[in-house]
Amino acid sequence: MIKHYPFQQIGKANHGWLKANHHFSFANYYNPRRMGFGTLRVINDDCIAAGTGFPAHPHRNMEIISFIRSGAITHKDSQGNKGVTRAGEVQVMSAGSGITHSEYNLTKEPLTLYQIWIEPNKHNITPRWDSKLLPKNTNDNALPLLVSGYRDEQDNALFINQDARIFGGKVKKGAQFTHSITHQAYVLASTGEFEITANQQTVRMNKGDGAEVTKQQEMMITALSDAEIIVIDAC
Repeated sequence: MIKHYPFQQIGKANHGWLKANHHFSFANYYNPRRMGFGTLRVINDDCIAAGTGFPAHPHRNMEIISFIRSGAITHKDSQGNKGVTRAGEVQVMSAGSGITHSEYNLTKEPLTLYQIWIEPNKHNITPRWDSKLLPKNTNDNALPLLVSGYRDEQDNALFINQDARIFGGKVKKGAQFTHSITHQAYVLASTGEFEITANQQTVRMNKGDGAEVTKQQEMMITALSDAEIIVIDAC
């Protein structure tokens, strides 16, 4: 089954320096029908103005993943981690027993990113931070694995404390391939247009859209234009 959530219908917030689009209830946006998707708790499609950002604030027991779509974000936390994550890169922070961090756009250009929160399967662990460069090439037959909670997949993916995987990358117009689903999938259209098909149901995805795919072991992805696609497979 596929449930489609067009960009125009997801939650909106304009804070001036931050324009946020909420796929699930978050902060001042509350929708009792959109409280999360299994262990997937937050997806925010954010645009952060140049020279602004999130000042230091705390988190506990949450896996927080940032997929940088354009621009660059500067991270600093109470564990002593510092780093700049740029477009085409992903960062992961395991908040664990407690961490304070800031995230700033210190460039002269807007920053766009997906902020993804997944509930962990282990609590009060030592907090950690890491980042990874995405494959730059477009793909014809698969989405690269970016994040995984499975230890045997750590050679090529950032680790999180949950039985989940995040795939993402750019695909060429005309590409068509089958994507396997372990649990249930949330699909994000970062750029471009594509179709997802499961159990004879087809949904057209446009930039900014989201879709839930449930009770399926696979889906077909067909790129109608050059596109960037993210798939979050979580229990």
